[in-house]
Amino acid sequence: MFSNYLIALREGLEASLVVCILIAYLVKTGRRDALKPVWMGIGTAIAIAMGFGCALQFGSQELTFEAQEALGGSLSVVAVGLVTWMVFWMRRTARHLRSELHGKLDAALALGTGALVATAFLAVGREGLETALFVWASVHAASDGTPRPLLGVALGLATAVLLGWLFYRGALKINLAKFFTWTGGMLVVVAAGVLAYGFHDLQEADWLPGLTHLAFDISDTIPPDSWYGTLLKGVLNFQPDPTVLQVTVWLLYLIPTLTIFLAPVGFASGKGKVKGPDEQGSQPAQAPQA
Repeated sequence: MFSNYLIALREGLEASLVVCILIAYLVKTGRRDALKPVWMGIGTAIAIAMGFGCALQFGSQELTFEAQEALGGSLSVVAVGLVTWMVFWMRRTARHLRSELHGKLDAALALGTGALVATAFLAVGREGLETALFVWASVHAASDGTPRPLLGVALGLATAVLLGWLFYRGALKINLAKFFTWTGGMLVVVAAGVLAYGFHDLQEADWLPGLTHLAFDISDTIPPDSWYGTLLKGVLNFQPDPTVLQVTVWLLYLIPTLTIFLAPVGFASGKGKVKGPDEQGSQPAQAPQA
């Protein structure tokens, strides 16, 4: 549940920040007439992301077991690739996000309503599709027949929306560089578990060998149905009896990726701090005037 909460919180907060920046900029520049097409683009992006998630969930149920495992394993690998790119991209560009979106919005305002819809759709849609894919892969890896994984997603999204609203109203200041660094590091750990489980799926689909070659088996020490086994499964996608290939993939991904991600990238204590969607200098975001 925690891993899915983290995924939804991080991706949801990215989308919330994007929405805050777009809306605040239009309000402060006196372009309230452009709010409707922006909301149209945002709504369309959310609807497509939800439809994509539903298609993954219900479409896969019609497949044979081998096909389900092959699909789950393949999409898990793709999801890990996308989320890895995303955490590195966001850590590098967090402090420039506001100016980048302002530039795109200025260009869209000059082109008209259709460009505004497209700008909002593309800005939010990427996060939405990434969230749907990675959450599906994580739920597929950690699901134990209970609604807890999806409950974690719902709570994460609700928290992200609340933080985004507080951020917009100026009631909350967030050091985005630190936030995305710490949550990104945790997400890399989650991604390692998803990747390992994805390779296990590919082994069960007979796409990869070694399904019977276990690295270790500590099921007696950490029973999968115990509370602590369930906790480890939900947080880290831990499996008490992984194959040699799973452990190898987990180590080869986690160690270099986390080392590179946590290495200094020029975010000094003052340089990496972004406080509000429409602030200048150290001033907090201001509520729009009616």
